[in-house]
Amino acid sequence: MDKSTKYRQLVKNILLEYTNYNSNSNGLETQAIFDEEREHYQVVNFGWEGQKYVHYCLIHIDLKGDKIWIQWNMTEQDIAEDLVELGVSAQDIVIGFHPPKLRKLTDYAVG
Repeated sequence: MDKSTKYRQLVKNILLEYTNYNSNSNGLETQAIFDEEREHYQVVNFGWEGQKYVHYCLIHIDLKGDKIWIQWNMTEQDIAEDLVELGVSAQDIVIGFHPPKLRKLTDYAVG
């Protein structure tokens, strides 16, 4: 299995696991959204909270080249660490929501 296929499957598995764990925990619907053609992967919550409709992204991950870009993570789960535990090199993970200046201070890739 090539690297991009492996990374795509790992990302999908992590997001599906999170979706199953988080499903209906707060009365909102949780969905995993996979755009394999453009390599965009998200988990979103949506629904009604009283009189207000809410819709927001919990997790957003992109695959760019040979890197996994964590673009957004509004959960307590350390997705980067989960990926490392599954065998992904820290140098293949970019924490996209951190400024490049801070990225170089971590074990993860700058970009």
